Amino acid sequence: MKKSALLVIDVQNEMFHVNDPVYEGERLLYNLKQLIAKARNGGVPVFYIQHNDEGLVKGSDAWRINPEIAPAMSDVIIQKTRPDSFYNTTLEEELKRQDIEHVILAGMQSELCVDTTCRRASSMGYAVTLVSDAHSTWSSAALTAQQIIDYENATLRWFASIKTTEEVIFAEEAGV
Repeated sequence: MKKSALLVIDVQNEMFHVNDPVYEGERLLYNLKQLIAKARNGGVPVFYIQHNDEGLVKGSDAWRINPEIAPAMSDVIIQKTRPDSFYNTTLEEELKRQDIEHVILAGMQSELCVDTTCRRASSMGYAVTLVSDAHSTWSSAALTAQQIIDYENATLRWFASIKTTEEVIFAEEAGV
């Protein structure tokens, strides 16, 4: 059985800003809390990916991981500056150090960081699961946030197994 890890991508305070909150943010946080609890109970490591840029200045309140899903001392936090969670980060090194062969992806932003990380992980040979109801985004001029999420879930099936929060089981012996 492949050893798994949960990757929680860019769930930072800025994404829940009152003036422009991420689509269905409360549902997203609820599902993420369920996934994180199931991962920890199953002995599966949790990796937090944290974006750094002009709008998410390292150390600022906007940059901090949302407190509702705060990392535990045993969790790994990876800093990144691009949509690809592997690009110029320690993610691959940390996954290899823990013999991880399967990554379960959740977080933000569906069409950017989640999509890019999913495709990259697949190209690098990792087995990938995308949690279809545990990633989110904002509406664009062309598509609603729900349309973007639906599109990503349909498209990324070529790179990942698509499962809901309820369908994901975190136990190394049971598989994910």
